[in-house]
Amino acid sequence: MSSAAPLLQPDLFATPVPSPGPVVDAEDADLIAGLLAVTPATPLVAQLLERFGSAGSVLAADPDDLKALGMSRHDIERLGVARRAARCLCRTRVLDRPVLSHWQALLDYCHVTHAGLRREELRALFLDRKNRLIADEVLGTGSVDHVPLYPREVLRRALALDATALILVHNHPSGDPTPSETDIAMTHRLRDSADLFGITLHDHLVIGHGRHVSFRSEGLF
Repeated sequence: MSSAAPLLQPDLFATPVPSPGPVVDAEDADLIAGLLAVTPATPLVAQLLERFGSAGSVLAADPDDLKALGMSRHDIERLGVARRAARCLCRTRVLDRPVLSHWQALLDYCHVTHAGLRREELRALFLDRKNRLIADEVLGTGSVDHVPLYPREVLRRALALDATALILVHNHPSGDPTPSETDIAMTHRLRDSADLFGITLHDHLVIGHGRHVSFRSEGLF
């Protein structure tokens, strides 16, 4: 009968293996480093991406949060200019174009506009008969997990703009764009009310962290 193999005893004096830190996207690091005129290996770049998750969220971050990480006023202003430039660029790609046939440009604009917001914000994109953007307006700002939707106010504004269609957009600060039951119910109420005035609700987009949900694509209409 063979003897049992001796039990291995843990080495109490072994050097612990450090756990790997968060993975930082190289393209995001290059972008933030370029905006701050530093190298991607600068600790601040990694701190910003670890704190906010992506370059887009860094650009949309609250100045007070950036200051808390030790950023200078000059660097915070640099990021603010970049954020405004990105929004302007994305906006020009949807102006004077039928948004339904330039859908990716519209999605890019919605992501840039809502990136990094810490509260839910509801916007309406009002469209003309050719589905070109007439106006992009904030309808309300709510809490971290809710923003109210008032169909009467949305339709009143649509009629004032002579809009014939609209697209709703709101964000989920949690990063998960899954619509809530309330989101779905209020969207159905607005769709049904808009139909009475000959106004088409094309879609409701929920924006998360690098993801989105389209009510139309998900069959939620």
